[in-house]
Amino acid sequence: MSQIYGPTSGLSPIVDAAPVGSAGTAGATGFLDSLKSAIGKVNDTQLEAGRAVDALMTGETQDLHRTMVALQQADVSFQLMMQIRNKLVAAYEEIQRMQV
Repeated sequence: MSQIYGPTSGLSPIVDAAPVGSAGTAGATGFLDSLKSAIGKVNDTQLEAGRAVDALMTGETQDLHRTMVALQQADVSFQLMMQIRNKLVAAYEEIQRMQV
């Protein structure tokens, strides 16, 4: 390990916890799994809202408040997912501009 600090700088050496190749792969896999899980949860919320609307329309339930809450939760989770997508696309485009 090479030292990039001076004896009087007061800095301690940085030790790599894992090799760069394996850390990049593990981080990408973890991010992909997290993204898939989040999209799955948004989908589940959308399906639950659809079931709540169907139950209200068929007369299985009279609870309008819970149906509206389910619809709002689905809407907010979808809007959040779209904002995250927009940020990811913007970050990808910025990386592409840096490589040119």
